Amino acid sequence: MNNVFVYCEIEEGKVADVSQELLTKGRKLADDLKCQLEAVVIGSNLKGVEKQIIPYGVDMVWIADDKRLYPFTTLPHTSIIVKLFQEQKPQIALMGATSIGRDLGPRVSSALHSGLTADCTSLVIGDHEDKKAKKEYKDLLYQIRPAFGGNIVATIVNPECRPQMATVREGVMKKEILSDAYKGKVKNLEVEKYVKPEDFVVTVIERHMEKSKVNIKNAGIIVSGGYGVGSKENFNLLYELADVIGAEVGASRAAVDAGYAEHERQIGQTGVTVRPKLYIACGISGQIQHTAGMEESSMVIAINTDPNAPINAVADYIITGDIATVVPKMIKYYKENTK
Repeated sequence: MNNVFVYCEIEEGKVADVSQELLTKGRKLADDLKCQLEAVVIGSNLKGVEKQIIPYGVDMVWIADDKRLYPFTTLPHTSIIVKLFQEQKPQIALMGATSIGRDLGPRVSSALHSGLTADCTSLVIGDHEDKKAKKEYKDLLYQIRPAFGGNIVATIVNPECRPQMATVREGVMKKEILSDAYKGKVKNLEVEKYVKPEDFVVTVIERHMEKSKVNIKNAGIIVSGGYGVGSKENFNLLYELADVIGAEVGASRAAVDAGYAEHERQIGQTGVTVRPKLYIACGISGQIQHTAGMEESSMVIAINTDPNAPINAVADYIITGDIATVVPKMIKYYKENTK
């Protein structure tokens, strides 16, 4: 009771990266609260799946294994989680802000009357004082995310209802194994006790999945362009620089909306979250929606004609100038110094 739970997504027998990132964060939250970290896995042919989960510091893995539970369908997964949460009464429940998590999270929170904060960028434990009710709450989950179109960062708390539920996008949290020798327990759920026959009214007949050709999430160097690049043709300069230094090309939402780059290259609150060793921001103003997706880059170089651009606040090096002038010089000097 009152532990931290993480719902783990499974695809082709592998635990999703976002779930492993949440297990890492969940372990930290559980340590702060001095409670256990537990994981829920629902699917088919899950024998040995705990080996992918327990090393992250998980004390208990709940497994629902049934051939009808994979691929994901909403109703049986919802029934299992709702009933399990009613029995175990977790104080915190975390899910990935994926197509599955965005479907499952609201249904579970609605059934449990718990509330849900979506697309969090940070999760920490803290206290809260309700001055109107003259009440103090200890050890609440601070659910932090950009709000009002990204103009502010909101800290959301849920003082009364449990579990405190949040979804987090892939790449926002760091993934880190605690110990390969960590000892956790496994409990198999009797699926028939958690589902109803009508939960299986929907059957997946066929699935078509196309993997992205752009591996921007795992790139060590990213050259990213914003609306300030000026045109799709000018974006070719960024591709040329990326080709020379072995980087991937990213883009801000404004650049994608303007048609300068495809959506799969979008970085930020509504795109991909990245943490490369080097991030070169070209013509990007640096609004919070974008910086939320790249602020944990090891080094940031900002190239912008505006010396007061918000991106400069998170940049390690600032180059004030026109991209059409600066980028060709970068390409030239890099080639000269790497011969």
